[in-house]
Amino acid sequence: MARSTSVIDYRGHFAFDVPPEAVWSSIEHCERFETWWAWLREFRLEGPRLEAGAVMHGVVSPPVPYTMRIQVALDRCSRPNRIDATVHGDLEGPACLVLEPAGDGTLVEVSWTVEMTQRAMRLAARVAHPLMRWGHDRVVEATVNGYRRHLASTGGPQPTGDLPPT
Repeated sequence: MARSTSVIDYRGHFAFDVPPEAVWSSIEHCERFETWWAWLREFRLEGPRLEAGAVMHGVVSPPVPYTMRIQVALDRCSRPNRIDATVHGDLEGPACLVLEPAGDGTLVEVSWTVEMTQRAMRLAARVAHPLMRWGHDRVVEATVNGYRRHLASTGGPQPTGDLPPT
């Protein structure tokens, strides 16, 4: 049976020249997310830090004509290796971030299966699924590039190349 056009499955791998502890330490600075990622608005963390039970709230504005309000509930956080989360709001579904040592650096794997819940987004996905996927992939690309700019601005080692999404 074919998967609904309103569901986005994603898995991406990104290599960075810093160890997992350094990647984790930098992403703990949630208060900086909006400065790293132009597509993110109204971000706030409900909870003291990245830990199970915390919830991230924000508005995502991809380069297509819609915005999404989402909440990311952190279900499991194992510093500095893994975050399992559940996305709610205009997107619904599980998400995961895994940090693995790779020599002196880190291989980061991100994955999610989310379903668009806004009626307009679901309709757009039916008639323009490639455009919706393009917008999704641009947000992912902007996220990684923004994080790379952040690492460069902090004087840390430069991230290495990425493997294509699967």
